[in-house]
Amino acid sequence: MYRPDSRFLRQQSLVPQEMLMQLRITVIGVGAIGRQVSIQLASLGVRNLQLVDFDSVELTNVTTQGYLSADIGLLKVNATGHAVQQIDPAVELSLVDDRFRPHLQVGDVVFCCVDSITARSAIWRSVASRFRLWIDGRMLGEVMRVLAVADEDAREHYHTTLFQQSDAQTGACTARGVIYTAAIAAGLMIHQFTRWLRGLPLDSDLSVNLLASELVVA
Repeated sequence: MYRPDSRFLRQQSLVPQEMLMQLRITVIGVGAIGRQVSIQLASLGVRNLQLVDFDSVELTNVTTQGYLSADIGLLKVNATGHAVQQIDPAVELSLVDDRFRPHLQVGDVVFCCVDSITARSAIWRSVASRFRLWIDGRMLGEVMRVLAVADEDAREHYHTTLFQQSDAQTGACTARGVIYTAAIAAGLMIHQFTRWLRGLPLDSDLSVNLLASELVVA
């Protein structure tokens, strides 16, 4: 028989529910990586989740971002919010169907899942003093990078990764993407989050190249 308190039994040693219940979490960008992050957060047991995105679901998002054919034409925050509540209807959702604005109040934990260095830099400048944990996911094709910031050393390193858009690898996340890269990147981001929940050291800069079977931790 289903009991609401029994669904976390298999993950309780890895995901401290008492800490999770106290946090407000913000996901900025619910495209390829952000949708996967949101769904995994719902499965972990988040209680308070804010989703930020201005975009609507297109046909190509079904294959690359994990949306359903029935979601086409819907706002991504609405479609993702519905998926979250299908997993756990008790999640308190805040849906912001707009671009990130500097005045927006963000949560204790921020997952940055946008596909532009310019946007990422602007968001960072706005929220850098307002979070407890920042996790940034980047991907292009079969290459991904996850950066986590929870202390001053990581903060200083992260700043060096905000290069000019003109210096970025050609193309955005949406230019070349596959669902499995997004899912792996999201999983790596969630793993850093659960390490932080347990008070374990974080990997401030982790890169994975699937084609080369290469993982690098800076």
